[in-house]
Amino acid sequence: MPAAEKNIPDIPEALAAERAYLAAARAELGRMRARTLALDADKAGGSALSSEYLKGALYYRAQALIDDPETPLFFGRLDMSNQTEPGAPAVPRPDDTTYYVGRRHVHDDDGDPVVVDWRADVSRAFYRATRTEPMDVVLRRRFGFDRGHITAYEDEHLLAPREGDAQRSRILASEIERPRVGPMRDIVATIQPEQDVIVRADVNETVCVQGAPGTGKTAVGLHRAAYLLYAFRDRLRRGGVLIVGPNTTFLSYIAAVLPALGEVDVTQVTVDDLVAGVRVRAVERAEVAMLKGDARLATVVHNAVYARLGKPSEPLVLNRGSRRWRVTTHQLNELVDELTRRDVRYGSGRAMLAQRLAHALLTKMEAAGESPDDRVQDAVARSAPVKAMVNQLWPAVDPVRLVISLLSDREELAAAASGVLSDDEQALLLWPTPPRGPASARWSSADAVLIDEARDVIERTPSLGHVVLDEAQDLSPMQLRAVGRRCSTAAATVLGDLAQGTTPWAATDWATTLAHLGQPGAAVEVLERGYRVPATVIDFASRLLPTIAPGVAAPVSVRENPGTLDFVGGELATALAAAVRDALRRPGSVGVIVADDSVAHAGRALRAADIEHDVLGDDEPTHRVGLVAATLAKGLEFDQVVVVEPDEIVAAEPSRWIGLRRLYVVLTRAVSGLTVVHSRPLPAELDPTQ
Repeated sequence: MPAAEKNIPDIPEALAAERAYLAAARAELGRMRARTLALDADKAGGSALSSEYLKGALYYRAQALIDDPETPLFFGRLDMSNQTEPGAPAVPRPDDTTYYVGRRHVHDDDGDPVVVDWRADVSRAFYRATRTEPMDVVLRRRFGFDRGHITAYEDEHLLAPREGDAQRSRILASEIERPRVGPMRDIVATIQPEQDVIVRADVNETVCVQGAPGTGKTAVGLHRAAYLLYAFRDRLRRGGVLIVGPNTTFLSYIAAVLPALGEVDVTQVTVDDLVAGVRVRAVERAEVAMLKGDARLATVVHNAVYARLGKPSEPLVLNRGSRRWRVTTHQLNELVDELTRRDVRYGSGRAMLAQRLAHALLTKMEAAGESPDDRVQDAVARSAPVKAMVNQLWPAVDPVRLVISLLSDREELAAAASGVLSDDEQALLLWPTPPRGPASARWSSADAVLIDEARDVIERTPSLGHVVLDEAQDLSPMQLRAVGRRCSTAAATVLGDLAQGTTPWAATDWATTLAHLGQPGAAVEVLERGYRVPATVIDFASRLLPTIAPGVAAPVSVRENPGTLDFVGGELATALAAAVRDALRRPGSVGVIVADDSVAHAGRALRAADIEHDVLGDDEPTHRVGLVAATLAKGLEFDQVVVVEPDEIVAAEPSRWIGLRRLYVVLTRAVSGLTVVHSRPLPAELDPTQ
């Protein structure tokens, strides 16, 4: 479409023109949805099956075209020209083009773009164009919105000469720092150049993002998933896209981001959900969980599975007609040895053995002058003598019962763990009382991962199209292997922060984590600029970094609002109520974060003060105030955060090192202000004089 005039006359007229364009774009989106709803799948399908498939596709298409009047259809505009030498006059040219950049593509009846999707290649310039690299952009315009209505705009002339650095966009800063209530929002209007590089990384490239608090690593990972689904839709729709988060509270918090970007067909799970196959009812001691999460357990499980292989007690004999055909025990052992050397999955080896035995018998038939064909070989492979021999040499294995046997039988564990685990480690793994069966076993999360490992040894786990793994630094090697199996033939987006590791097995470097994930050599991108956490808060929390993560640089807040940091002492219930009331006087959400064992006590204090609140993790949030257990705070954000008794949060963890890391996570959940309520002294690491 022709470019709009670059010399804007006066603000009211320009705003009126942009508002009219927005109204026209909404009308075109409405027509797109109406055309989709008007299609008759029964007539167009051609067959019953095709019609049902088309109905599903049209349903999702119509859902994606629903217009949310509270959300702007576009947030930016690009005026582009082939003449983009810095210093060249910014004047309209016949070949100039204007693009409005938004969350979804909108076109008119002729198919011409009214709004281009933020993921389209042309939109790349909106995020990355600079005066030194204008990328054919003459003018970049950002729009300010309030509940879906355009309220303002800012222009950046990339070819116009200007002394000094370009001024920072007030609209951009306002959007980044805007208070929030409820779940995470998308960041399509505020993606920064270093974030866009990660978002648009190639589908075949695994990217690991080391991101300090507030750098937007989670949002970057989600937007990368949305971008890949746009750019490689057919490929990823077939394989599927998986989001793996640390807990269900976190998944609820991020659940609305991808649907807001038009991507509703994405699975979001925790690691426990991923390996679910048994009912988890037990929580193990840290030392046991650490051992079960050790990568050496993969070797133990593999050994236990293949220990099921048997030895022939007699030759294989097949009666066929008047003849008897025989495969000697020596030949049987050779066939089993040959298959094990091929390193195939256990279940595949079992299926192949039947065909190998049948082939050995047919070879003898051919040597005797017969001419058996493929049908004869298949019939022989299904015969009772061959099936019986397969069951003897290569019996079927159930992964659940295998893990029960491995953790219950001292001799079996010793054989599988010989040369892998010490005697003391083996004793630590054994269940004190063997269960009667799978239903009576008190399974732990670590046991479920062992079962998943055994299942993969038996039958290969299908690989998905792409996996986004958040808070990866907290996963054990065995959990990483479980996630890695889901992207064994695809790439992944790995997100985390080494300083925020809060498990006994937390990662200390990304190379080891990526190796366990099956993605060695993946690029590691570092995000250090904090867009969400204010400088006052991040500087306070960063006092912990020399102790908890000496090699990790402190994040740098680029927010204009420095934020607030307050300390409240005295009787806890009274101090907590006063701090929350003060926080409620400010805009946005309020998070009250306490040690896990103190959630009930804090809830009583809030109710006594008539402060309505939600306990996160129990129900869908409906109030501005959320009461959060410290172990569930990771990945969440609140405009105002009230942290109660930091020393208690530290003491609740199995070690002080983990406790201080947990506290670092808790302190960095604040987007605007942090209030620390305490009656006990603060940890010494937070005192700059120590």
